Amino acid sequence: MNKRSYIKSVLLVIGAFIVIAVISEKYYFRIDLTEGGQYSMSNATKNILKNLNKPVIVTAYFTEDLPPDLAKVKRSFQDLLVEYGNLSNGNIVFKFINPNDDPEVESEAISSGIQPVLFKARDKDEVKQQKIFMGASISMDDKKEIIPFLNPQGSIEYDLTTAIKKLSVNRKPMIGFVQGQGEPALAAYQQVKADLDVLYTVKEVYLSDTVRNISAYQTLVISGPTTQYSPEAIRVLDSYVNNGGNLFIAMNRVIGNTQTLQGEENQTGLDVWLAAKGLQMEPKFVVDANCGSVNVTQPTGRFNMTTQVRFPFLPIITNFADFPITKGLEQVLLGFPSPISFSGDSSSIFTPLATTSKKSGLLSLPVILDVHKNWTAVDFHDGEQTVAALLETEKSNIVLVSIGDLAVNGTGQRPRQLQPDNVNLMVNSIEWLSDETGLIDLRTKGITSRPIDQLSESKKLTIKWLNFILPMFLVIIYGIVRMQMRRNQRMRRMQEGYVK
Repeated sequence: MNKRSYIKSVLLVIGAFIVIAVISEKYYFRIDLTEGGQYSMSNATKNILKNLNKPVIVTAYFTEDLPPDLAKVKRSFQDLLVEYGNLSNGNIVFKFINPNDDPEVESEAISSGIQPVLFKARDKDEVKQQKIFMGASISMDDKKEIIPFLNPQGSIEYDLTTAIKKLSVNRKPMIGFVQGQGEPALAAYQQVKADLDVLYTVKEVYLSDTVRNISAYQTLVISGPTTQYSPEAIRVLDSYVNNGGNLFIAMNRVIGNTQTLQGEENQTGLDVWLAAKGLQMEPKFVVDANCGSVNVTQPTGRFNMTTQVRFPFLPIITNFADFPITKGLEQVLLGFPSPISFSGDSSSIFTPLATTSKKSGLLSLPVILDVHKNWTAVDFHDGEQTVAALLETEKSNIVLVSIGDLAVNGTGQRPRQLQPDNVNLMVNSIEWLSDETGLIDLRTKGITSRPIDQLSESKKLTIKWLNFILPMFLVIIYGIVRMQMRRNQRMRRMQEGYVK
């Protein structure tokens, strides 16, 4: 290659890079190969950003020189903001501030609601506690939303998009939590309410209150009823559903009484009303070999020892439908569920949303709750059982989960700790019933659980050998290709008339 050809080639490469840079400024894209599309922008986010008609100011408070795992969160957030700015036609404006450099800025961040966390960092031979800021303030006009801390395990896109949506929405749809039949108060749903408050107005509602306009509620939530529904309440529900209202129902058909250690039927009248619509809930207990544990205290000499015992009445659900409500869910813990089935006609669509494992069984009343029972394979011979389902009709939709305390935290000073996906299942269902913005796809975008001990032995062995052999295989392939290229080069040099 002569000098002129070499210069042309260099200029051509430089020109190509310039063209690519110019195009990438206007047309942003990236290839996402992660499971579940962790780095792909959702349609819900795109629609919300394209409909923005006012500037949104994002002030990101991040500590400089973060540890590598946390620095990755900052880079992801910055990349996301750049993409948001492009999609919103410049309506997303952002800046990054380091609060650790200025006490006044640090005070401003804390007073805004940005929560610093203490992180143990190693400096030479010492371990020091470092105050870390990883939050953001999002404002539009005189309204402001705060992301106190960007969880590395959560969905950054969901946090940011919901904050922007809350600022830009003019009127929130209403969600009604039905009261009056023994249901827990709205205050008992701390996590659920916190999530719903972002985009909805959540209130308690009584079906006996004829003054209220029940049709004003986008969705009614019936969760954990323990007493009989009156004929009047049933008529109100019928009217609500027939006029296009949607229902989320979480109820036990049977109850595990931990005081008497016996199973009991939960008679509310809702089961009869649901059966008329094709949703059947049998008064039976579902037991599953894949289950949670309970603490059992046993005397050992002069002391009592507490041990955990697996309790099949607490199924761990890992089988979910590929549906917006359950997409991304990984593990839900249910207490004393019953089987759900469909007996309606083709005018309605029945979709099982969650099922137990194949090693499941059904127990009819009377049932003794024996924590010391020696469970065998014979107890789990009934196969998968549906424990959450969706019924779509021409006029309305109903989501039914066969457990009443799916996401109840309680109202005490020490709220009950829930499985994250228990909350996600309830909130996703209500959001899907109330508004099909698609934001529910983002809620479970972050990976919440990948326990290796739940993988089969064959899969573990495959992963182990793949990690061991694949790198060596790639090196060998590279060596063979390189050897072949050098051999071809030598052969060309040996040919008559070869000129470099």
